Order: sequence, then C-alpha cells, then structure tokens
Amino acid sequence: MPSKLIVNGDQGRYRINRNIYGHFAEHLGRCIYEGLWVGEGSPIPNTRGIRNDVVAALKKLKIPVLRWPGGCFADTYHWKDGIGPRDQRPSIVNIHWGGVTENNHFGTHEFFDLCEQLGCEPYVCGNVGSGTVQEMSEWLQYITFGGRSPMSDLRAANGRAEPWKIRYWGVGNENWGCGGSMRAEYYADVYRQYQTYLRGEGLEKIACGPNSSDYHWTEVLMREAAWGMSQLALHYYCGTGSESKSATLFGDNDWLCLMRQAWKMEELVTRHSSIMDRYDPARRVGLAVDEWGAWHEVEKGTNPSFLYQQNTLRDAMVAALTLNIFNNHASRVTMGNIAQTVNVLQSMCLTEGEKMVLTPSYHVFAMYTPHQDATLLPTWLECDDLESRGEKFPALSVSASRNAAGKVHLSLCNMSPGQAVELDCDLHGIKASSVSGKILSAPVINAHNTFDKPNAVKPKGFNDARLSGRRLRVSLPAHSVVVLALA
Repeated sequence: MPSKLIVNGDQGRYRINRNIYGHFAEHLGRCIYEGLWVGEGSPIPNTRGIRNDVVAALKKLKIPVLRWPGGCFADTYHWKDGIGPRDQRPSIVNIHWGGVTENNHFGTHEFFDLCEQLGCEPYVCGNVGSGTVQEMSEWLQYITFGGRSPMSDLRAANGRAEPWKIRYWGVGNENWGCGGSMRAEYYADVYRQYQTYLRGEGLEKIACGPNSSDYHWTEVLMREAAWGMSQLALHYYCGTGSESKSATLFGDNDWLCLMRQAWKMEELVTRHSSIMDRYDPARRVGLAVDEWGAWHEVEKGTNPSFLYQQNTLRDAMVAALTLNIFNNHASRVTMGNIAQTVNVLQSMCLTEGEKMVLTPSYHVFAMYTPHQDATLLPTWLECDDLESRGEKFPALSVSASRNAAGKVHLSLCNMSPGQAVELDCDLHGIKASSVSGKILSAPVINAHNTFDKPNAVKPKGFNDARLSGRRLRVSLPAHSVVVLALA
C-alpha cells in the first residue's frame, strides 16, 4: 500500500518565518578562528579578515540570522575586551571549550561586518552569568545609539561613527547550566531586571528557555516574565546512535536511533507550545529553538573540546526532519539556529587551511530555501512507522508552502535506511501543471564529503514525481530528502 498525503492548498494561515533557517556561531574550537576569521594578513582570501569562501557559501543559503558569541562562551564574554585596536585587546581564556587562549581579534565590529557581508540579521547573546546589567545595557548602547553618549563616542573612536541596527538580543544562555546554574524562579527575576534596561526601537528580547523537556522552566518563565519577552529560547541536541557514537561509522540501528531522537523535536515543540498557549493565547511570544542539531564523538586526532565532527547523510536527514517540524509549527516557532556554522557539531562548512568543503546538512538548507517567508500549507500524512528501542515514529516527514509568486514547494524525507516508499498525494486546492525537484541521497547511509571527495553527497535532479491533475505520485528512495516545486 502506498503512503498517502493530502496538501491543503486553500488553508494556509501562517507564514514560515525565514529565521527558522538561522545559524549559530560560537567562540568554540575552530568556528570563529580559522572557520570565519583568518585575519587581514592571512594568505587565505578574505575581506577585512573574514574568509571569502565561507561567506560566499553561506550567502547561497540566504542565511537570515546569525547568533553570536555563544553558547556557554556568551556568559563569560566581556564585550569591551573585543573592541579597539586589535593589537591592544586583552586575551581571554576560553574556560568552557578547551582552556585555550583567544586574542579577541574577533569582536563586536568584526561580527557586524560579518553580518553585513552575509546580508543577515545579527543576534547577540549577552552575558548574564558573569556580567552585569550595566555591562549589557552599555553594549546595546555602543551598538545602537546614534546620538552623543559615552558608548557611542567610544564606538566612533574605534572607527564606526554610525550605529548598527540590531533586532534580536538574548538575555543570557543556558542559565540553567553553564550560564549560572540558576533555578527557573531565580532566572525569571534576573531576566525581568535585565530586560528593563535593554531599550531600543524594534528590539526583540529573547529569554533563556528550557533545556529539552524541562517544562517547569517554560511554565515559570511564561508565568512570570512573558510580558517582557519577544521570544523564548529552547535548546535540544538529538545526540547520536545507540551502539556507535561515531559520526561516520554506524549501522541501521544507529541511524534509526538518531531519527527517533530527532523526531522528539515534534513532542518538545508541541508541549512547550501548549504551555506558552496558556499564558499567551495570542501567540505574541515566539519559540526560538536557537540551539539544535546532532552531537557525535569528535573526529579522531582532534581536540575533544573543539567538537569537530564529520557530517553524513544521516545528519542531513536530521536537518530536513527538524526543519519540517519547525515549518509545521510556524504559528509558534519564530527562529531556529543550528549548531554550528563552521567546524563545530552539525556544521554547514568544514575548513582546513585554505580548503573548504560543504556538508550534507548544508545542501538540505540550500534545498529548503524556498520555504523562507512562504505560507505554510497544512498537510495530512498516513505512512508506515519505523521503530527504535521500542518506540515508533513515522517513516516519512513532510512540510509544504506557497511562496509569494504562487509556487508550491513540498519537502519530503524518507527516514527508512533501506525501504523505498510510494507516496500518493492529493493536492487539494492546488492547480499545478508541472513538477520539478531535487533529491539528496547516496548509495550508503554514512556517505559524507571530504576535502579529497567534496561531492560524495550533493543534490541531483529528481524525476520520480508524476503529476496528473490534482494527484501526485512520488517514488521516494530509501534514506532520501526530496524537495518538489509545483507550478
């Protein structure tokens, strides 16, 4: 029996916020230094110290928003150490990630330069854990104030007379853990205090949200501080396989285990949203999943604190499944930031000296760009289940949208490691005369790109979709991601 899908083209109500396709760059391992920043004197082609190849690759993703400087690093970062002449900036010891010494050459000015080069919105995460209200409010003034003030004068003295614009500001990171080991009740009061002094036109204040399934944290923050926030940040990492923790050496059981754990995002978003609905029925406060992704063992021979891991077709499936979940919860999910942009965890790019390679996860983000700011189309799916550790979850994942030009895009994941699926689609309320598509797959489930073989996993044209009136028949190969365009 084929699986069945109904796409309701006449029922779209919610816009898929483009920020769902956001990214995260922390001072961790080789993400900032070597990955994004090489310095103006580097032989690696760069613009004002920022590497050109990575910027060019990320621009193709239409990267909407970039979160910085952390992560755990944010609550140890004192922003005044990262401004002024670079040769006069004090060094810092990165206590969370390897105890390495950083020279602070990448700071506020460099971050906003990076965002301008990328054409994306900056998202700054401020220091609550070891900082002060004054320090955070002065940082915001340094960035945004256009008149005369001690902080705007300091900014001008450092070479930037005009203020920058910023919309997204995080009040601490993981304050239940590395950001201060706080209780929800305590952080709620701290958040209320800090947000009072964060003032700026159009500024969206993002509160530290729960760790995975800590529903108590969401309850307390929404009850005590929802009135003072624009978004609440959820963090969830789906881990790795059940038998092998390796990023590249795994079997079907490990594949299924990771799919099951990635599918848990559906439960987390649903349950946290239901709590938020009780306190915010108008859904004014967005759910920002500003750290998410797969977390495997580091590559052999690398610093274990640098979190450098390879990225296979399995990780691409995690990305596709998660983005479908976010799309389908567009009424509440307003931002997502995959961890992390370069050289760390589930990254978009890997670098080695002057070389750069795109990961399978990168290609998923590229294929999904048509969903950005499009109208979500509700879907109904009937398919077989997969099973891992006694838990069942759907073998297929789907989301659909219509863009401003009227074109419908359908993103499909077949999470089975070995079983192809025939999908019978009813395109209700959709008049289409043509279908085209791309597929991301590979002969083996642990396929990945290396500097020697950079194109082992890349999108190809997809021709196994057949359109007849309002019926669409799709043959989905095992372990594949397919995006279709209906025009």
